[in-house]
Amino acid sequence: MANLPLLDVPIGDYGADEPAIVAYRDQGTRRALALDNRGPLRFDADGKIDPSILEAYDRYGFYILEGVFGPTELDEIERDVADMLDRCPVAKDADFDRHGRAALGSGLQARNVGWVRPLSDPLGGTEAAHGRHQAKMIEPEAPQGAPEHVVQIILGSLQFSEACLRVYGHPGLLKLTEAINGPDFTPFNEAVWIKHPGLGGSVAWHQDAWTHWDSPDLDSHTHGYNFMLQLYGCNAANGLWVVPGSHRVGKVDIRALVDEAGSDRLLDAVPVICAPGDVCINSRQTVHGSFANTSPDPRVTINFGFHRRASVQGVTSGGVHNPISIYDDAYIRERSKAIVYAIDARAQHVPHEERYVYQPFAGQEDDYRFGPETLERLRDYNLRDLGI
Repeated sequence: MANLPLLDVPIGDYGADEPAIVAYRDQGTRRALALDNRGPLRFDADGKIDPSILEAYDRYGFYILEGVFGPTELDEIERDVADMLDRCPVAKDADFDRHGRAALGSGLQARNVGWVRPLSDPLGGTEAAHGRHQAKMIEPEAPQGAPEHVVQIILGSLQFSEACLRVYGHPGLLKLTEAINGPDFTPFNEAVWIKHPGLGGSVAWHQDAWTHWDSPDLDSHTHGYNFMLQLYGCNAANGLWVVPGSHRVGKVDIRALVDEAGSDRLLDAVPVICAPGDVCINSRQTVHGSFANTSPDPRVTINFGFHRRASVQGVTSGGVHNPISIYDDAYIRERSKAIVYAIDARAQHVPHEERYVYQPFAGQEDDYRFGPETLERLRDYNLRDLGI
């Protein structure tokens, strides 16, 4: 496997909090592995998603699909991620990459590269992102020689990576999407998350959603979900943590949970434990977050999500993932073209798989064939993300 262009720095720890967080990781890992919410992507005799997967996802708000992607495809994804990182600006606000070329995202309107100060929590306790990150995480001291900022996220990843586009068109994952959100499901957004070893920042506890908490039609799946493909796997030190079942109780007072725990180590949370190639599906309504990565293990997550059409149809929203917009038919259709391109890209690359048929574009597939010009056609497509 190719090596990602990651910085080599001394690995630090949480200082005086280190013993407590080590114990918390160990306890959380045991609780996570005791849950019955992991297994391969299974289908019944009719080719539909095994009902036990849907039941466990509905109960816990997240599920680990084991072994969805194998070594060959992981190698392809890693090469594309390495290329994206190599093309990122040499520093925050720089226009060029480390080779002097125009940096990734140059000339685009949408934000594509997000940065974080090493081991910091830039969002916790602020009003950013509709104030959903209610409490600040502990910020360990950055190691000696750490840069001022590191790349944390690459947004709009489908326009930069054929491998990520092919992941997006995976027929089994799209079947699962249909089973949860119906055949007219819509996109949410796509990104590559990078937790640098010894440097990766935290993401404070939050629920992703903001639009429908007061809706009389609110249920456990109103605000959609994310798939999270783990390139190298993830563990309690570098991975996401989730409060099981928190997607079922509406908007949560996270500040009260922190006060109850006496720290940012929420009492009922468990880590997402994955091997390379596993995919976690996580409801956007769960309380979830991640700690600063003081471990020597990188985490790279290929992230992409979907909504029910009824949750976005006619809604005016945005301000986090995309400009505030009216999600009308034309907006949704334009954004959904990425799904059809992804399906064809995967079908060409993995011809032995059963091709998924995306019903909103059924019979129109010839108009959306993947080719050399496709990534350019997707240029700035994430200006039309569907954030709710």
